[in-house]
Amino acid sequence: MSERTAPTSPHPARAAVAAFVGTTIEWFDFYVYATAAALVFATQFFPPGTDPVVGLMASFATFSVGFFARPLGGIVFGHYGDRLGRKSALVITLLMMGVATFCVGLLPTYEQIGFVAPLLLVVLRFVQGIAVGGEWGGAVLMAVEHAPEDRKTFYGAFAQLGNPAGALLATGSFSLIAAWDTEILYDWGWRLPFLASVLLVLVGLVIRLKVEESPVFEAVRNSGEPTELPVREALRTSWRPLLLGIGILPVAVGGYYIVTTFLQGYGVTEVGISEQVILNGLSLAAFVELVATLAVSWLGDRYGTVRVVTIGLVGVIVLAVPQFLVLETGSVGLIFLVLCVMRLAMATVYGPIARVLAQMYPPRARYTSISIAYQVAGAIFGGLSPLVSTALYAATGSILPVAGLLMAMAVVSIVCLAKAPRHRDADLLEPAA
Repeated sequence: MSERTAPTSPHPARAAVAAFVGTTIEWFDFYVYATAAALVFATQFFPPGTDPVVGLMASFATFSVGFFARPLGGIVFGHYGDRLGRKSALVITLLMMGVATFCVGLLPTYEQIGFVAPLLLVVLRFVQGIAVGGEWGGAVLMAVEHAPEDRKTFYGAFAQLGNPAGALLATGSFSLIAAWDTEILYDWGWRLPFLASVLLVLVGLVIRLKVEESPVFEAVRNSGEPTELPVREALRTSWRPLLLGIGILPVAVGGYYIVTTFLQGYGVTEVGISEQVILNGLSLAAFVELVATLAVSWLGDRYGTVRVVTIGLVGVIVLAVPQFLVLETGSVGLIFLVLCVMRLAMATVYGPIARVLAQMYPPRARYTSISIAYQVAGAIFGGLSPLVSTALYAATGSILPVAGLLMAMAVVSIVCLAKAPRHRDADLLEPAA
């Protein structure tokens, strides 16, 4: 008997590029908010005279709202993607994110409309969270499910490239405005990246509409009716892999915001590093991650995805303390170096992990399953990491507990990764009748 093979697309690169462009736009919108939350929202949307640390915590609290909305987005669009197809779900999420981000750029400040300003900010952040909650799982599946078995880690990483690319565009745009005039940045310049997102969304829609549906989803649809209620099937058949998937992700979705969003706020507010230096350093680090992601994912296909991700997690543990202590040296070159090396370690975790998660779950409820795992982890670890880190620092006056939190998250990720199930699409699809 010949070995069964999973259905693949004749155009995996096209699907991968579409996933990259779509997730880049989604994450650009998401990180524009994150950057503004760290730098300007405390003064724009909260009462004047608020203590800087308290204002930063309030700003990060609005940032967290998006993460708590993400599981709902994962369930809603996971259901839609498992029942009707990945492609249409991804078009809707892109439109939602674009509209919400554009509207943030138009919001009046606290000085203009009082408490209604942060209330509207929270509502739009919630819509952003719904959109990202539905986006990531579908984009990853479109890239992985179009790819041949021996290249799934590499092609899956194209969806992951959207994260550093979006971060680079977001921090880069703020860096350019700060270089132009810091006063303008804090006055009205912060709005420009939000408003410009509408142009990126139009480009993303054109590209995404040209991609074929996932061949794995087509195989499920052709073999019979897709599952009536994907979330029920996911919880019934994959509850243990769901828990392991959540446990794999603390560093990928939470640690990332400690080394970017929290570090940015801490460096500017507490250490006194200039906004320009932090923005330039994070932009350079995002570029390093962007360049490295495909390379480390290729290594995952060649030497083992789990092995490569584990090496990245060990690197995060080693660099957890130095990345904060180096800020106190004031050495721009040294700060840039450590930030870039940390993002290289993060790329080694984040890039290949798309394939790990995509093939932990059966195809019939895969969009729902991968979205639940990723977005619940995002709500717990991503949404709370900057807020908890700020609270730890405020309570202790030391950055070491924050570094300890990041190290503990990496240990949890390593343990769950070692226990995660590993499947091939061909083994998970029902044999043809």
